[in-house]
Amino acid sequence: MGGRARRDDAMQNNAKGLTYSDAGVDIDAGNRLVDMIRPAVRATRRPGADGEIGGFGGVFDLKAARFTDPVLVAANDGVGTKVKIAIESGMHGTIGIDLVAMCVNDLIVQGAEPLFFLDYYATGKLDPNVAASVVKGVSDGCVQAGCALLGGETAEMPGLYSGRDYDLAGFAVGAAERKGLLPREVQPGDVAFGLPSSGVHSNGFSLVRRIVKETGLSWSATAPFAPEMTLARALLEPTRIYVKPLLAALKKTPHIRALAHITGGGFPDNLPRVLPKGVNVSLDLAAFEVPRVFKWLAKTGDVAEYEMLRTFNCGIGMVVFAAKDGAGEVENVLREVGEKPVRIGEAIDAEGGERVVMNGALGL
Repeated sequence: MGGRARRDDAMQNNAKGLTYSDAGVDIDAGNRLVDMIRPAVRATRRPGADGEIGGFGGVFDLKAARFTDPVLVAANDGVGTKVKIAIESGMHGTIGIDLVAMCVNDLIVQGAEPLFFLDYYATGKLDPNVAASVVKGVSDGCVQAGCALLGGETAEMPGLYSGRDYDLAGFAVGAAERKGLLPREVQPGDVAFGLPSSGVHSNGFSLVRRIVKETGLSWSATAPFAPEMTLARALLEPTRIYVKPLLAALKKTPHIRALAHITGGGFPDNLPRVLPKGVNVSLDLAAFEVPRVFKWLAKTGDVAEYEMLRTFNCGIGMVVFAAKDGAGEVENVLREVGEKPVRIGEAIDAEGGERVVMNGALGL
């Protein structure tokens, strides 16, 4: 992987004096990590990438991916302070899925198929076992998204990060046929369908952590909203990756006009990103079931409804805008590919005011 290339010393330096290890950077630990993650990286092989690591950069053969008139689409993101829960609970296995999800879900909303992914792992003190667990999660996410884990970088930076704390960043590149790019122009009367989220996904965790802190609950305590698991396990439920079902749906119907990934900013900030000027959207907040985790956060933290809607996905991780005349077909296709679409609103003529008009109330 790009910056994870193995470093084999030609000779040992036995001279006295300070070493890089004395300064807090363990090159040997980095080499062990490379060996540990090879099987996970190989599991992400796909047409265009062979899944091998060790070079200075990753190579992807676009011709092998069989596009005829491709446009490349790129996205990068992180997982925010959700990573603190993984660190404090010692549960590192799924945070890498979140990292991939936050990037590839931003590719599919533009109609792009994710081709390859690169990760950046920065820490104060490299623990190869922890890093390998994180990268295994990245690999799992790439398999779910159908993209290759093409490269990555591990940075050990004592003094910048405290102890074994770490942070993550991800970078994804996809491609779409030029004629298949989204969004297409949403028009008044077009129908908005919501696709369920798997939980909090990867936004709003500074507020989540604040609420948990005020309750005094430990990460190993039973989750009040999910008694079958610990609080950490429940909150670390990985972000859903919508890529494969939506790619399949886009191939089955021409009536999908736009997709909106509901991330930071919730409905109020994300839906307008795919709406043209002159078009707003009206939502029925009572149309979908709010998962228990959001009800618990709202009640325990005394969080107002609008703050919930602008901070969290509240149970809807992706919105699909369907042409009015093809809405029934889009709904059926979404069900065929394994989704559970819920009609949550429609596009309307803009008359000033809020771009997202919210009707009814969340079932908090």
